[in-house]
Amino acid sequence: MSNAETSEVAPAVDGALPRRGFRFDRSEIAGAFGDLGTLIPFVAAYLAVVKLDPTAVLVAFGVTYIVVGAVYRTPFPVQPMKAIGAVATAQSVPVALLNPATIQAAGLVTAAVWTLLAVTGLAKRVAAWVPQQVTIGIVMGLGFSLMLNGIELMTGGWMVAAVLLVVALALIEQRSFPAMFVLLIAGTALALFQNPTIYAQFAAVAITPRLPAFDFSQIGWRELWIGATLLALPQVPLTLGNALIATVEQNNRLFPERPVTERRVALSTGLMNFWSAAVGGVPMCHGAGGMAGHVQFGARSGVAPILIGLILLLGGLFFADGVALFFAVFPTPVLGVILFLAGAQLALALCRLGDRKSERFLVLTTAALAMWHVGLAFVFGILLHQALRREWVRL
Repeated sequence: MSNAETSEVAPAVDGALPRRGFRFDRSEIAGAFGDLGTLIPFVAAYLAVVKLDPTAVLVAFGVTYIVVGAVYRTPFPVQPMKAIGAVATAQSVPVALLNPATIQAAGLVTAAVWTLLAVTGLAKRVAAWVPQQVTIGIVMGLGFSLMLNGIELMTGGWMVAAVLLVVALALIEQRSFPAMFVLLIAGTALALFQNPTIYAQFAAVAITPRLPAFDFSQIGWRELWIGATLLALPQVPLTLGNALIATVEQNNRLFPERPVTERRVALSTGLMNFWSAAVGGVPMCHGAGGMAGHVQFGARSGVAPILIGLILLLGGLFFADGVALFFAVFPTPVLGVILFLAGAQLALALCRLGDRKSERFLVLTTAALAMWHVGLAFVFGILLHQALRREWVRL
């Protein structure tokens, strides 16, 4: 690797990345696809299980990505809310209760909650209560969780995944031909090889200009109740830990020249959910894992989210059926490699376990619990910190 290549990507003091304005190059293009390991599985499941309109979902994500990239000017992530997505797509509640109107209602409730947290300043106050070791543990646990999810996806094709992982690791710092390009090409080729009929399916996809519908007529009190109690409110602790505290920490550490506040991130979470619900999309949030994915594959500015946003927006407006088909057939082993590397980037971001045994214990136990449930890890970490400080627990 040349010195020029090394200087472009080497971390600065305290983990900050070299300052870089808007720039359109191969690294930004590759980094734009860094969060596909989360985006594709959840969106594909929403379309297949809940029967959401692909135009609505893609346009909602596309516009949000573009606005977020232009406003924050860093590889700021936009993701489907995982707890809501898991409940909705895994059919862990009766199918009759889950429909596009229920998802839309969950988005409205989510938007109201996060806008309230931002306007009242509660988001910042909650974040200020969280000890540094708890934040480190949550970030570390999220990274391990993404790596584990990636391994689970890779089990569908171990040999292919192993080869691609080795190739990606060899190219991970290569800017002349980024690793993401190899993964995208390999994923497309593997999909075509495994199912030759895909040629005919893609050929049958026509250019069909569509616009999402702005329609709230299907939402009643029943949908609002189901959306709030089964979907939106259980997501709040997870979003506090992952999409607010961890994302703010990560952005401000990597891009100190473009800092964000908890209040600003909470407000953008509320606003983008109002927008998504209005067009019939899915509940969204930011997420530390998403930023780790974009950064891992080369993104250093807001160009990356703007690029993926443009692709999703144009796909939703003109090629919704084709994009939905691509999401459905893209090989999960390749997504697993992407997710594994994003998780590694996130887990390695903060390795400060602390000097004292109690600090290390707090970080590690919070991280372990965060691998299972970030919301519970958030609460557990705060309680354990207080217990250790008051010497109710001695190590």
